Formats: sequence, structure tokens, C-alpha cells
Amino acid sequence: MAFKPADKIQDLQYFGEFGGVNPSISDSSTYTFLSAKTMFDTFEGNADGCYLYSRHSTPSNLYLGQALAAMEGTETANVAASGMGAITPAILQLCKAGDHIISSRTIYGGTYAFLKNFAPRLNIETSFVDITKLDEVEAAITEDTKIIYCETVSNPLLEIADIEALSKISKKHGLQLLVDNTFSPLSVSPAKLGADVVLHSLTKFINGSSDTMGGVTCGTQEFIDNLRNVNDGANMLLGPAMDSLRAASILKNLRTLHIRIKQHSENALYLAEKFEADGLKTVYPGLKSHPGHKLFKKMMNEEYGFGGMLTVDVGGIDKANKLMELMQERNLGYLAVSLGFYKTLFSAPGSSTSSEIPEDEQKAMGLSDGLIRFSIGLDNDIQRTYQMMRECMVEVGVL
Repeated sequence: MAFKPADKIQDLQYFGEFGGVNPSISDSSTYTFLSAKTMFDTFEGNADGCYLYSRHSTPSNLYLGQALAAMEGTETANVAASGMGAITPAILQLCKAGDHIISSRTIYGGTYAFLKNFAPRLNIETSFVDITKLDEVEAAITEDTKIIYCETVSNPLLEIADIEALSKISKKHGLQLLVDNTFSPLSVSPAKLGADVVLHSLTKFINGSSDTMGGVTCGTQEFIDNLRNVNDGANMLLGPAMDSLRAASILKNLRTLHIRIKQHSENALYLAEKFEADGLKTVYPGLKSHPGHKLFKKMMNEEYGFGGMLTVDVGGIDKANKLMELMQERNLGYLAVSLGFYKTLFSAPGSSTSSEIPEDEQKAMGLSDGLIRFSIGLDNDIQRTYQMMRECMVEVGVL
């Protein structure tokens, strides 16, 4: 039977302290114990259902974590204050000095910078590979490799990772497969395809209103318990704790995610098909011309479409900047990083979200300076949006 992620979220029901339809927010940094023994047991990790300190967990954070675990089909989840606050502790929990990571060459700039520039300080090395070439992935494995890391849909080139195949490779070699699913919530369920850990920046589509940061690590009960362990848990000791008020706010927005993702996907597919027909170099997983189109189709939960992200290469940074400035002037969206907002967001990744990647490496992976990354909004009349965008493109000489 097909996995239905939105149903899993809908089936969760929480009551507030006074019967509210939203769970009560626990606005406390620390929690009382009726006995000293229970406090001792909680520090030892032996007291289920007891709250200790907000850096460890809170009722509000657990509600959100449960809902996200249900969505991804994992045993449980742990929320953090940002996407990077989820990603870096997950990696550090699994790796120690001398260990090796294999990562997709196209990933979010912050993750790339962590693996390339920061992890080597801890004597953790990373090999960056073309994740779409499975023989390249397997050839990079050494006796010190602990993790294969990728994004379902890569940032910003929208390459598609074959999660099922990568899972087989990771299991064969005793590795952990970590998948960042930020670009494709609901559309793809990586844990159901064999991923060991699923990560999200909640800041993006899941929250959807560009008003807060958040991250989540979805995985087994054992792994999440390890992350929260008071003695050696990376999430506990590095302190990327989410605030309870923010957790409650994201949980409310999560309930409309299925409606929003369908609209993002519908709008993005419409624009991608129009831009491609206009002769623009357009990349979108929903286009038959996309090298990963069939693979995405095989992996996807069909009703949610191919996501809200697309790229258009306009040939150079000057044209890209002129076009983005004009589109912003015409109220078509914002020249801003991030994604998943109700309005369209656009940026040139080479000089923004992927600027941490050196220019020669950007060129090697096909990231040109004229590439514009679009996070398509929830526009009600997408035909009107297309006409207005096309007028801007003609005006600046892109068309």
C-alpha cells in the first residue's frame, strides 16, 4: 500500500491543556521533579516522559518532532533551531576524527562549507562526487567512510539522487545514508526508499511563511536518543535547541503543507514548460528533458508533483541581476535567498546561496553565473505571472 505522508500528519491529534484544538505551549526553560531520584534517572536517560531542560526537549518540540517523523515515516525525530542546527550534529554524531564522508558535489552552500572547510579541523575528510553516477559513489568508499550524504533534489542544480540505489550501496558497505529532503517534502519520502536519516530545513517549505528558522533530524529511536544524550549527544551538547513558541508556530503551518506543495508544484511545472518552449535553458524535474525526470517519477508520491524549485540560465550575471531587479520592481517576487515562501523568491546561486563553493568547482559542476534559482510561489493566476515574467525577460534582452 502506498505511503500517504499527509494522512500521517492529519491522523495526529493533540489537545491543549484546557481542551484547545492546538496543543498548549510549554513556555519554560526548565522543569520540576517530584522526586530527586526521577531527576537522577532523567540525567541517566532512564526516565521516559520526563522533561529536564529545554535544550534537551520540550513538549512543544516533541509534538512537532512526532508530526515530522509521521510525515517521513521514521520512528521519531528531533527538531533544531535551524537547518544547519540539524545537519551538523547528525554528521558529528556519526563521525569522529579520522573518519571519511562521501557527499554529493551539489548541496546547499552551508553544508558544503561545513564539510569542506570546518570538518577537516576535526580531522573528518569529505570526497565530493557526482551523486548521479553510482559507480563514482562506490569507488570513493574507503575503510574510513561512515556516511553517504546527499539531497533528494540538489541545491541549486536540481540533480536527483537515486535514494534506493544509494541505500543499497550504503547497506552493502555498512554506511549510513543521510538525505536532506528540504526541496521535496511530501513529494518524496526518503526513509521509505532506504535512507537512514532524513533531514530538513524547516525554514523553507515546511514552515512556508519565511518568518522563522528550524531544522529536523528524522531517524530511528536509537539515533535520536543518541543525539539527545546528556553525556555525548551532539544536539544536546552543541545546543541548537528550538524555542517552544517557534515549534508551535511551525506545527500549525505544517498542517497546510499538502495544499501548498500541490500549488507550488502546479505553478512551477506551468512556468517551466512555458520557459522551455520559449527557448530558455530551463531545469525542472517535471520536464521530460530533465535527466532525472524518470527517476523522480519513480520515487515520488505522485499527487504532490515535482516541487516548487526551477532554474533558468539567462547567460550571464549582469542579465540575471537586471531581470531579477525588474521582476522585483513589478511585484513578481523578491530578490532573496531561501525558498518555500508564498511569493516567488529568486537569486543567482553562484553569488549567493552557493557562493561558498569556489568558482572553479562551480564551473566543473555546471553552475554558471547566469543561473537564476526560482522558488515559485502560490500565485492564484500563474498564466498572468508568466506573461508578466515574459515581458520582463523581453525588456532586459533575455528573450
